[in-house]
Amino acid sequence: MLPTEGVEALVVAHVPKEVTVTITASPRRGIDATISLAESLAKHGYQVVPHISARLIRDHAHLKEVLARVAALGRREVFVVAGDAKEPAGDFPDSVSLLEAISAEPHGLREIGITGYPERHSFIEDDLTIQAMWDKRRLATYIVSNLCFDPRTVKKWVVRVRRRGVQLPIHVGLAGVADPAKLLRVSTRIGLADSTRFLRGHSNWFMRMVQPGGYDPERFASGLLPDLAAPERKVAGLHFFTFNEIEATERWRQETLARLRAA
Repeated sequence: MLPTEGVEALVVAHVPKEVTVTITASPRRGIDATISLAESLAKHGYQVVPHISARLIRDHAHLKEVLARVAALGRREVFVVAGDAKEPAGDFPDSVSLLEAISAEPHGLREIGITGYPERHSFIEDDLTIQAMWDKRRLATYIVSNLCFDPRTVKKWVVRVRRRGVQLPIHVGLAGVADPAKLLRVSTRIGLADSTRFLRGHSNWFMRMVQPGGYDPERFASGLLPDLAAPERKVAGLHFFTFNEIEATERWRQETLARLRAA
């Protein structure tokens, strides 16, 4: 979810406590907005995973402060990203440098997640994303795949990751139930600069979600089977990008689980 106004109330109203929630980092709002929302939701009893953006961390002292706040959440887990800020705030230009700094600290983290890219990154060459995953594999404990709307592409990507010798568990990322008009409004609330950057880098997401029949989370999830159920693929689960369409996504999730149990 995105750390915008009103999102805390949406989570409390619609998301059961057993669901782990993750909170992204916004260049405009800063890392404090992410950690503050994580702290608020943890007080409600949620298991919360904040995104720690390398380009939003100023220096090692700032990193220690952030890690201390994360430790107080209780779950001892972070998701490390490079971040979309145009220029780094300080010492960490990418996720590898931040992961190395974290590993040098007595952080006490139980889990550290990183991003994988089934499709081409908007700003980074494929060979760099492949090398980055190889560099990060020894410092992380799991991978979440970035959004992709083609289950065949995701399945092929998982096979390629395993062939390269990366054996971290993978959580497949997929979009939840998001109305395109509401999605645009959410992107606007993130801030003009963030919104422009998001739209420039992910215009194909909007096109696929706007087109009739272009995207359905249940069809996507079904399309991942049976390949990703194979134990050697080490697919640990699904990760839903809600775009703060929390009520609709959680309703769909619960209804889908109910149908599967009934079947």
